[in-house]
Amino acid sequence: MEKTELKDAFSEFKNLKNIDRPTMMGVLEDVFRTQLAKTYGSADNFDIIINIDKGDCEIYWNRDVVETVEDPNTQISLEEANSEEDEFEIGDTYATKVDMKNFGRRGILNLRQNLQGRIMDIEKANLYNKYTGMIGEIFTGEVYQTWSKEALILDEDGNELRLPKSEQIPGEHFKKNDTVKAIIKSVEMKNNTTPYIVLSRTSNEFLEKLFEQEVPEIYDGLITIKKVVRVPGERAKVAVESYDERIDPIGACIGVKGSRIIGIVRELRNENIDVLQWTSNTQLLIQRALNPAKISSVVIGGENEKIKVYMHPDEVKKGIGKGGCNIKLAGMLVGREIEVWREQEDEEDVLLSEFSNEIDQWIIDKLQSIGCDTAKSVLACTPADIAKRADLEDETVAEIFRILKEEFEEE
Repeated sequence: MEKTELKDAFSEFKNLKNIDRPTMMGVLEDVFRTQLAKTYGSADNFDIIINIDKGDCEIYWNRDVVETVEDPNTQISLEEANSEEDEFEIGDTYATKVDMKNFGRRGILNLRQNLQGRIMDIEKANLYNKYTGMIGEIFTGEVYQTWSKEALILDEDGNELRLPKSEQIPGEHFKKNDTVKAIIKSVEMKNNTTPYIVLSRTSNEFLEKLFEQEVPEIYDGLITIKKVVRVPGERAKVAVESYDERIDPIGACIGVKGSRIIGIVRELRNENIDVLQWTSNTQLLIQRALNPAKISSVVIGGENEKIKVYMHPDEVKKGIGKGGCNIKLAGMLVGREIEVWREQEDEEDVLLSEFSNEIDQWIIDKLQSIGCDTAKSVLACTPADIAKRADLEDETVAEIFRILKEEFEEE
């Protein structure tokens, strides 16, 4: 009975995956030596021969042949050694095969429990190391069970991963056997239990990884995602930059007729995704982030001050967005809070196209390309800023400012 139990534990151990042979041998020998030390007082003079493939083990007890025995654990008398017609001499080593029954039923149970405990420890360590190395990567698994606060997901080996309600996109519901795609957010060991692996579908990194899967240029490093901000389930903004002038980063991310981005939108439960071109120019970044609203002017102010964005009353609703989502995401993108101000109705602005008789059309086109399509939107910037962004000479910019200022002075 005892031998059968031990062999069962042995078989369970040898069939484990992801455990290298030296580790397996070391653990088995360590478990047996621990039990031998409990039974005989010391395990130093025992040879343990383990057959991993057969799931079997042989133990030999080595004792020195002496005339008078002082330590029964390490010595045997010459008379006893030669009792079975063997011819031993003083100083020889006498080896005896240890019968597993010598451990007793309690000893066999201890062996089995220790072996199973070590198996569990190795499995936990392997699982922890595997998923720690996968943090930030996309994982696909199957829903095993759902509760009010989280969903239990299983991987291909039956390991448990958790998708908390707080990491799920608002409004989504999972059923048993549903396939779920998420990012591995964290891995923790709590009180020496099985590793607690947390998944997320609401993190910015999840959206970034989805783009990496769908857009080869991002995966190859030709396009870089500079920043991602999200209100999960509502809207997201992805700022991208291309290192190759021949590649349009926005077009590459969206794909022909939206072929690339449509799969991401569906995965995120129809979350609206705005892809915009990154720029280090804060004013231009704000203009792009608040699209489709048209901005009249922007006042950046100090680092700790809110950015003031002025819009025509008809544009304010588009700039703020549903539930303030658009303005919130734009603020997250630039790293500062943004306030929207309505332009005074009595202060009329003038389109740059009205100055075509005084300003060359190519200059007007350049100003419009940087988001300045009215006189006040140009005057809201500094001449140096306009010269840099529109790539114009300082003298040309000075002349533009003179013409525009005269327009309002006449009024």
